[in-house]
Order: sequence, then C-alpha cells, then structure tokens
Amino acid sequence: MNAKLLFKTVFLMLILLLLVMMGMNNKSPVSFALPPILPKAVTQPAALMYFGFFAVGVITGTVLTAGRASGGAGTSVKPSKSGK
Repeated sequence: MNAKLLFKTVFLMLILLLLVMMGMNNKSPVSFALPPILPKAVTQPAALMYFGFFAVGVITGTVLTAGRASGGAGTSVKPSKSGK
C-alpha cells in the first residue's frame, strides 16, 4: 500500500471523527446570515453548520485540485522536425 494514500486516509478519518464529536456535543442552534444570498438568517444546530462548511470546503478543494486525465505537469513543446 502506498504510504501517501495511507496518510491521507488516516487524516480523513481524523477529520470525520472531529465532525462526529462536534455533532454529539454542539446541539444548540446557531444563526447564519449572508444578506446578499440569503434573504433571512438560517437557524440550524451547530453540528449541521459545521458539516455544511466542511462539505463546501471539501468540494472546493476537489474542484481546485482536479487535474487532467493525461497527467503530467503541463504541456511540453516538442521541437518541430523541419528541414532547415
């Protein structure tokens, strides 16, 4: 097994453990306001807010790090075979 993959898996499990712990211990409702997008404040349990922000962060990170299927660091320019 690849050590990098193992490290990433353990790290993800620790983050998910933190989410479970926050969900178990933060049951009080919190208010979230974002006037340009939400016309009125949203009141939800704190654990759902944590999970929502975590999900947005994971999706953002996935989109930003999504690479090409071909792999490699970029396009390389090959010299042309001209007769000159």
